[in-house]
Amino acid sequence: MKSFYLGGKMKELFLMDMKNYISNPITVFSRPSVRAVIIKDNKLAMIYSNKYDYYKFPGGGINSCETLKDALIRETREEAGLDIIFDSIKEWGHVLVKEKGDREDLFIQDNFYYFANVRDNLVSRNLDDYEEQEGYELRFVSPEIILDTNINHNHNDYKDLTMIKRENKAVELLVSEKIIKL
Repeated sequence: MKSFYLGGKMKELFLMDMKNYISNPITVFSRPSVRAVIIKDNKLAMIYSNKYDYYKFPGGGINSCETLKDALIRETREEAGLDIIFDSIKEWGHVLVKEKGDREDLFIQDNFYYFANVRDNLVSRNLDDYEEQEGYELRFVSPEIILDTNINHNHNDYKDLTMIKRENKAVELLVSEKIIKL
């Protein structure tokens, strides 16, 4: 399935269609986002939620009039305190998620994953309130730890299990494409 945001210009990594929405949705919400894949010493830079005990790639929503790369740099800086080197950014691929939304009949999320290198120094973060409440923390972790935590831990009633499944599939794909080792 092609991206609703870019007309399918980026390689599709996988589709996550939860099929839990009505076939003719009246209300649809679409939210494009970016995700940074940063690898150092066979470890991934991940955001860990202390409250819900899960890992996710740094990234988030794209503001209007913002390019995908600009959003990637901003979101990674805000969440992780990592300063991406612009010229190092390379496309990896796109993940489309379709599911029943909290308030809408259909929620569509285009997720654009990019490889990037970062400068050695950390910069100040600018977390949203919910990110502060979750206790977001930057960690460089192995794929084994990410998958074990995201698959086998409780997550304390966290509601967005689709996001956790999406991140797991992305990590598994990095391993299967031999980009990172288990």
